[in-house]
Amino acid sequence: MERKKPELLAPAGDMERLRMAVLYGADAVYLAGESFGMRSFAGNFSREELPQAVRFAHDHGVRVHVTVNTMPRNAEVDALPEWLEFLDGAGVDALIAADLGTFTLAGKYAPRCERHISTQVSIANYAAARAWYELGAKRVILARELTLEEIREIRAKTPPELEIEAFVHGAMCVSYSGRCLLSNYMTGRDSNRGACAQPCRYQYYLMEEKRPGEYFPVFEDEKGTYIMNSRDMCMIDHVDDLINVGLSSLKIEGRAKSAYYAAIVTGAYRHVIDDVWAGRPVDTVWRDEVEKVSHRWYSTGFYYGQPGQYTANARYIREWQVVALVTECGSDGNAVLTLRNKITAGEPLELVGPDCKPECFTAEGMTDMDGLSLTELKNPQMMFRMKLPRAVPAWSILRAARDLSAKS
Repeated sequence: MERKKPELLAPAGDMERLRMAVLYGADAVYLAGESFGMRSFAGNFSREELPQAVRFAHDHGVRVHVTVNTMPRNAEVDALPEWLEFLDGAGVDALIAADLGTFTLAGKYAPRCERHISTQVSIANYAAARAWYELGAKRVILARELTLEEIREIRAKTPPELEIEAFVHGAMCVSYSGRCLLSNYMTGRDSNRGACAQPCRYQYYLMEEKRPGEYFPVFEDEKGTYIMNSRDMCMIDHVDDLINVGLSSLKIEGRAKSAYYAAIVTGAYRHVIDDVWAGRPVDTVWRDEVEKVSHRWYSTGFYYGQPGQYTANARYIREWQVVALVTECGSDGNAVLTLRNKITAGEPLELVGPDCKPECFTAEGMTDMDGLSLTELKNPQMMFRMKLPRAVPAWSILRAARDLSAKS
């Protein structure tokens, strides 16, 4: 098997998140319009925004994949041809489909777009992957429940022209490849049509019918009550294994997550992939970056066997907060920034940017746009000036170590 450098595919829930993913090193981004996408709460792109997003990505040499991966009902199917023609005309590079009817219509109404098969289809063997290829798929996105050895066999027994993509970082659904009916049953929000309420993360109690109002916690092996809680996936320490099994694309989960998440996780994997591919020792600073975004306890997914569960609670670890974004910066480090959260003169901050290692410094020399000295900034979106420790590109991030993890 020929060894190839994989694509880094990053999430883009809206224009700001797309910009961050592109600038921080993605080879491709995946996003959705306002219809037929599996993340209806991600922000997504209007008909006016989507062509702009494609242009921005293409101007930076980045491909755009659009999700059309819901399971549409009869009443929705009639709207598909026009939507697919729109995506084709907007210059979208690939469509991600889960429904066979959608896949077939995409071949007819979006002929310039590659067709990729969503992880929702649960492709877990080489026969299924080959069948989709023979139907016209350019790429399959594998079920998340596969081991590295299973992926290696799928790669060996499928045509080399078929691209193989897999998730390598982010949240994992407790249900098989995300095909869950629990949300629909409990809340009326259909997870298979983009509206999951995530009831797997609720804390459940048992009530006996003759003792109403008395709630008893549900335990699993006395470890806790979050019996359906899943850990987050993190494969940044194993990029060499991912490359060696022949994956064409490494996918980061998170279209509903923040622009900060899109930037930091994309940047971290970009540098690790580049180091591994070049045969350089991986700089540990990039491994540390994935700990500085909101996440649940990490695991390696199913790649090396069962990932295990963290059942004590469903809280996210949040130990860093974005305080400002760089709007422009001179060669001397004098910058104009936009405030996101409070900054106080004298507090320690960290600066990180596109292709820029994190650097610690102290907040000082802050002024308003008229040059008036400031000791505390607390009005979100205000513009201000500040001397940074070095010159950095626009869209670099200032953050502060602040533990915002839920305590109860």
